[in-house]
Amino acid sequence: MATMARPGRATGLAARFAEVRALSRAIAAPLSDADATIQPMPDASPAKWHLAHTTWFFETFVLRDRVPGYRPRDERWAYLFNSYYEGEGARHARPRRGMLSRPALAEVLAWRDAVEEALIAALPNLAEEALDLVELGLQHEQQHQELMLMDIKATFFENPLHPAMWPSSAPAPVGASAAALRWLDSAPGLVEIGAGGAGFAFDCERPRHKVFVGPHALADRPVTNGEWADFIADGGYRDPLLWFSDGWAWVQQHGIEAPLYWIETGDGWSRFGLDGVRPLDPAAPVCHVSHYEADAYARWAGARLPTEAEWEHAAGRADPADGHQLDTAGPAEPRPTPAGAGARDLFGNVWEWTASAFLPYPGFVPAEGTVGEYNGKFMSGQIVLRGGCCATPRGHVRASYRNFFYPRQRWMFAGLRLARDA
Repeated sequence: MATMARPGRATGLAARFAEVRALSRAIAAPLSDADATIQPMPDASPAKWHLAHTTWFFETFVLRDRVPGYRPRDERWAYLFNSYYEGEGARHARPRRGMLSRPALAEVLAWRDAVEEALIAALPNLAEEALDLVELGLQHEQQHQELMLMDIKATFFENPLHPAMWPSSAPAPVGASAAALRWLDSAPGLVEIGAGGAGFAFDCERPRHKVFVGPHALADRPVTNGEWADFIADGGYRDPLLWFSDGWAWVQQHGIEAPLYWIETGDGWSRFGLDGVRPLDPAAPVCHVSHYEADAYARWAGARLPTEAEWEHAAGRADPADGHQLDTAGPAEPRPTPAGAGARDLFGNVWEWTASAFLPYPGFVPAEGTVGEYNGKFMSGQIVLRGGCCATPRGHVRASYRNFFYPRQRWMFAGLRLARDA
């Protein structure tokens, strides 16, 4: 039985809905139809597909299922823009999303307008359960905003001209190194991790539970580009003793010699970003490294990667709205970690690989219905990352937030923070 919505909740969601949807459109604004259609690799999706899929989510799970009389704009589009929801039937193969030249970008944007108008009109009359789905849809779209930036960057990198999507007003780095890394000790004991309370959290963040952590220390900041350049110069990519077997096979198969988007020039390293090719900033956190690379670097440094319990225990004392995160459309690239005491850059700048597999917490229960496919079905073979990045919309992450990717993947804004046993 549907429950009545809390007074004022629909009004708040309407404002957030407009804000989130506007940011997606702003991210895509510089793109031509061709830019928005290209798929650079099977792991990525065209920008047009992201814009359409997030619209399909609201149309399907809120408007179609919860608003009497609503009819989808085009019944055929569900096949094109369903991602992985088996409960919604067959869908277009993910590796072939770049073949969808139609509907055109203009048609997708017009569809977005129509869905937004219909949802805003329906909000005041939706029950609490439907508003929960609207909230989930907003959080889902914020995830796709980051994915859009990741995928657009991968798309533009495939162009030998390495074009910039947005100009950058940031000055070129002058070569200064980051402050020396410091270690922050943590005592052993039982700690609580996971989401608690009534605020929004994805199902994979629950339930809150106790975990024992041993004596350990965390680095006060992420690993930098300059430190990674030392790893390269010392033969880190050529020493099999530093690598997992799968990681070493991946390095050999793909000829990996540096992080993704690093470009070696006669003057040293540069990096490609959404602001084009720019000199590598040695003080900024290293970005676009796989779990294989992060683990190998940690071994080379005489350290290890933190567990997600160690990371969350430290981050529980930090402000998740702090740090370099996405506020407006534009180039998203890591910046040098600000000076200060204690653990810095736990939120924003780069996602931080952990040593933890993405597995269900004790007592995990997926969300009811088809949306229960959102996280639980992916709890196999993937590794947890924590903390958000420069492309994560501000306000989207929290200490309990669990991101996850396969260990070979590195087109996301992923870096690392070292840990060691105390």
